[in-house]
Amino acid sequence: MANKEKFMEVRHCQVATNGIMMHVAEQGDLSATPVLLLHGFPELWLSWRQQMDALAANGYRAIAPDLRGYGDTDVPDDPTAYTIFHIVGDLIGLLDQLELSRVFVVGHDWGATVAWHLCLFRPDRVKALVNMGVPFFERHPSVKPTDQFKVFGEGFYVTQFQEAGRAETSFAKYDVLTVLKKYYSIKIDNLTAPPGMEIMDFLEAPTSHPEWFSEDELQYFSEKFQKNGFTGPFNYYRNMDMNWALIAPWQGAKIEVPTKFIIGERDTGFISFGTGTYIKSGGLKAIVPKLEVVAIDGHHFIHREKAEEVTSEILSYFSSLN
Repeated sequence: MANKEKFMEVRHCQVATNGIMMHVAEQGDLSATPVLLLHGFPELWLSWRQQMDALAANGYRAIAPDLRGYGDTDVPDDPTAYTIFHIVGDLIGLLDQLELSRVFVVGHDWGATVAWHLCLFRPDRVKALVNMGVPFFERHPSVKPTDQFKVFGEGFYVTQFQEAGRAETSFAKYDVLTVLKKYYSIKIDNLTAPPGMEIMDFLEAPTSHPEWFSEDELQYFSEKFQKNGFTGPFNYYRNMDMNWALIAPWQGAKIEVPTKFIIGERDTGFISFGTGTYIKSGGLKAIVPKLEVVAIDGHHFIHREKAEEVTSEILSYFSSLN
């Protein structure tokens, strides 16, 4: 019982990395096999709470940072300080500070994008990857991401997030708790607002929080986003074109790290934005050759909505490679 209680404890620390202080939550024995968990938008380390419990109980060391611009990690004012080089650099610095040469990695949403690029830039630091929600897409040689998104119209959420201050003003019409409930309750086809409407105004305001999110967790998230706002997270989107330019040297490169990709069958991206066709046609496998794909009945926040099933997929994959 004493050992189990030790595993269930969450340790918190601040780590100096790449010019910022990063908040890190850890669970499990310090000598155990490390697993780095990368959250998405608009989330925090706490998004992985169920997975952290299970990983620690199964002999792993779960490491879940608040990414740059989130939670109790530093929030640089400079919008250009949120490129993929900065964010992956933060993680390399974190691993160096923790004296970890190689780790298993789990990512979701923006955390998945960061994880893909960690594998692309530094495959020597990653044993294997489990990613969720956002697949790896080969860089288009001549068209910037924001130009590619024009097909979805001016109301597309990524397009609306590009202009400094625009999304902040829209989000500020609502209290943070309402913003989070709206975003976590996104269903099919709700990521493009009608002409003349902001995405946050368009999203439905649910009468209650999702059943997979406790009231205490929502309050914690609300407090952290109330403290820092959303500008740091929006800056990830505002650097998409800059990232496109920066990763030109990796044009045509493949992700060679062993990978399991988990997708919710009712995820908006899977259904409405071509992700499903891309995966089923072998497009993802062509650039991630050591790939397994698992589809689960659920929406975008699949790691919360179907936490037990997702956790089982993570544990079975890593144990097969460990």
